[in-house]
Amino acid sequence: QVQLVESGGGLVQAGGSLRLSCAASGRTFSAYAAGWFRQAPGKEREAVATISRDSGNTYYADSMKGRFAISRDNAKNTVYLQLNSLKPEDTAIYYCAATTDGVNPIESYRYRYWGQGTQVTVSS
Repeated sequence: QVQLVESGGGLVQAGGSLRLSCAASGRTFSAYAAGWFRQAPGKEREAVATISRDSGNTYYADSMKGRFAISRDNAKNTVYLQLNSLKPEDTAIYYCAATTDGVNPIESYRYRYWGQGTQVTVSS
């Protein structure tokens, strides 16, 4: 199995940027597809971006296209999420997840391993 720890969240003004990191330990991280999900208060968890094992395939939710970028460094066992042009509606807890199911799925139920989450708050 793999353990995931997110970092990089915080408070930022609208239009600002953050870079989230997810450090993996345990089994070889390159064996897992990875994804970032978020959950805002009173809302369901939603997929933000996902990435395949070799970074050849990525997915972005429509509202994140052009603003967010997912990447990974398998040598460092880390997956990143660059958040640009942040909006107040991006405020949420952001979770990193990993799975051996599929190439880079977008359904949260297909991810077996989850981090504890990191809070991102965007002020207007």
